[in-house]
Amino acid sequence: MLSSQRIGLTVAQVCEEMTVVLTPPLALEGGLAAEHRAPNLLQRILSLFRNIRPGSDLTNLQLPPLFNMPKSQLQLYGEMIYCINEDYLSRCAEGSSSIERFTAVVAWSLSMTRPAIFGVAPYNPVLGETHHVSRGNLNVLLEQVSHHPPVTALHATDEKNDIELIWCQHPVPKFYGTAVEAAIYGKKQLKLLKFGENYEMDSPKLLIRILPIPGVEWVGNVRIQCKESGLEADICYHKTHSFLGFGGNSRSVKGKIYSKSETIFEINGHWDGTVALKDVHTGQSQIIYYAKEAIGKLATPSVKDPKGLRASESTIVWGKVSRAILDKDWEKAREEKRSIEERERMLKRERNSNGEVWVPKHFNLTHSKECGWECSPIERTVPEAPIIVPCPKENKELLIQ
Repeated sequence: MLSSQRIGLTVAQVCEEMTVVLTPPLALEGGLAAEHRAPNLLQRILSLFRNIRPGSDLTNLQLPPLFNMPKSQLQLYGEMIYCINEDYLSRCAEGSSSIERFTAVVAWSLSMTRPAIFGVAPYNPVLGETHHVSRGNLNVLLEQVSHHPPVTALHATDEKNDIELIWCQHPVPKFYGTAVEAAIYGKKQLKLLKFGENYEMDSPKLLIRILPIPGVEWVGNVRIQCKESGLEADICYHKTHSFLGFGGNSRSVKGKIYSKSETIFEINGHWDGTVALKDVHTGQSQIIYYAKEAIGKLATPSVKDPKGLRASESTIVWGKVSRAILDKDWEKAREEKRSIEERERMLKRERNSNGEVWVPKHFNLTHSKECGWECSPIERTVPEAPIIVPCPKENKELLIQ
């Protein structure tokens, strides 16, 4: 068997010429969407899909750097958790009753919805690529545990609040003539350990419309359930249409919280604005999520301990490509990206010729027709990371000093 430690760069090579690039997260205001404004890509996108048949699976499609944002998919998954202003995750463990904790979980799940950028996509992570970041007491670790098909595992722990996250993400993008729809399969678990509660949830789909009006939307249904309390929630991400289907708001959410088919609360609002919870018995409403405070003007991660960075860290694996994209040196970006892809193909040929089976370093990986891909972390907790995200309180303290 072959360990995931053998990935592209060696530790010695990393130390000699380490290029670390951390870019702003996708945020409601500012962030990467404001700083990384790609050229007008519509014509290029149309030419890219010209020879692709509708219904085709785009999982293995290799994009030129012009279509890439300077960030790996692992980083995007991680940012959903560690890049946030209001700590909605810790609130999940603060509720005094199961219904209070469940509504907090619903609010936290909404906070993971981030604006996407039309026309650009993150890098497809290489096999064994990792991303390790800490924010306060929360330590987050991701690993690319499969490349074909792409499967990402995530483990996060907050020992102070007795919180654990275990995810297994398997995106499947398909082309439908005038749009690309990316479904994200896999189990997402939030465990509130001191209450013995396990919350399972799925993800909305990302719809990239090419024609008639280019745009990106989150669509589809999300279910959240806690078997221990018997509570469930259904949330629908949808678009409210205006005249002839044009215009309207594409960031609406609507749903309910219920137990044994009896509705307790109705959910209504916009994931980029506010989301309210209405008690169906009393008619009283309360705001449970405010996007501007949660995901507006998010802080960019920074390297606290360069020596602690792994050779497999996303920011190192793709550092030179990201630097070239930010400099708009497209020839250099193509060269660096081609080098990474060729190195991965070479390593795969070596494994095949030696009869070696690649094994993830941080997760056990299983697959079945009934359950799909499932991941379980090898270690009980995630250690502190060399990359950190300052909490809003820490930012204020730095300004005062």
